[in-house]
Amino acid sequence: QVQLVESGGGLVQPGGSLRLSCAASGSIFSIGTVGWYRQAPGKERELVATITTGSTNYADSVKGRFSISRDNAKNTVYLQMNSLKPEDTAVYYCNAHIFAVRDGANVYWGQGTQVTVSS
Repeated sequence: QVQLVESGGGLVQPGGSLRLSCAASGSIFSIGTVGWYRQAPGKERELVATITTGSTNYADSVKGRFSISRDNAKNTVYLQMNSLKPEDTAVYYCNAHIFAVRDGANVYWGQGTQVTVSS
């Protein structure tokens, strides 16, 4: 019954900002590494950012512009995206390593949220 739901996508102009949210629900014991991925039209899915209990990592293309964070009390991870560029246009997915009380450790994916950067 564990689910991940992304939200916060939309249409923005170049240079604008968006904050994506990834909320986990269900019988969750703990959440480990969480990552944001994106897939642009005609391209392969790529890793954008990850967050663990002790560190964050970013793709070179988004360093200095994107920031990943988590609110453990809400079982939610965020991706703050600033100085957006047209090449950031993609469907963004969250991926989380979750230990469920019944099912143990598994990897879950959200359904994706569309981000479009265009003038």
